[in-house]
Amino acid sequence: MGADLGPPGEVGPRDWGAWPDEPRIGSPGRSGRGRGDGLPASEGEAAGPAGGESRSRKGRGSRRGGRRSGGGSPGALPDGPLPDGPVEESPARKGAGADPQAVARAICLRLLTMAPRTRAQLAEALRKREVPQEAADAVLERFSEVGLIDDEAFAAAWVSSRHAGRGLARKALASELRHRGVDEETVKDAMEQLDPEQEAETARGLVRRKLSSTRGLDPAVRTRRLAGMLARKGYGPGLAFRVIREVLEDDEAETAPFTEDSGYPLD
Repeated sequence: MGADLGPPGEVGPRDWGAWPDEPRIGSPGRSGRGRGDGLPASEGEAAGPAGGESRSRKGRGSRRGGRRSGGGSPGALPDGPLPDGPVEESPARKGAGADPQAVARAICLRLLTMAPRTRAQLAEALRKREVPQEAADAVLERFSEVGLIDDEAFAAAWVSSRHAGRGLARKALASELRHRGVDEETVKDAMEQLDPEQEAETARGLVRRKLSSTRGLDPAVRTRRLAGMLARKGYGPGLAFRVIREVLEDDEAETAPFTEDSGYPLD
């Protein structure tokens, strides 16, 4: 991907938000004197011989306290989680004078930095921030062209991750993708990567992990609890009850006590 995400004459990457050239805590000041706190070398140090050192230390302590409490230059990056829109005092937050496409780019880049998003999610974020529709469409189209927005890749990664990590079935995964604005054709393609036998094996693993907590219960209650767990993860009743029956039969065979009629010699 090239450095420029817009046609000639558009605002370049360094104009998408204020963060590339903003002073950071501990960086040399803009005065060029290298104090490291953005203040001129003379400030707080021009004290006379009687008590100059005390005033200088007081000044430095005050500035350090200001940085801890969120003070300092207006453009400094805030403490804590990054916001999901342009930073305060950035060119993208200058009201009516801001370029709408610059605002849209800043918002989208910040959101994509935090987590992958679908095109619909980004479009909704721009709508909530009252970005003009024409500017939003132009930026979303450009981001799609350069691969920053890719609903097909998002859907494939989502299915793989959520099935392996949470054991979700096709029904639940498809619902999550639709909720995130993925179109039906892309959802269908993503579901095809999940093999039916793989889905059944994942269901068996879920039942086996839950099995120990149901031992000692009435068989009907035990089956109902296991089926409810699978249903919450999107497994249909046909697959759920088949898997539960198989796992319970295997468990009974493994835990059956040995007797003289079991076919094993007893010492």
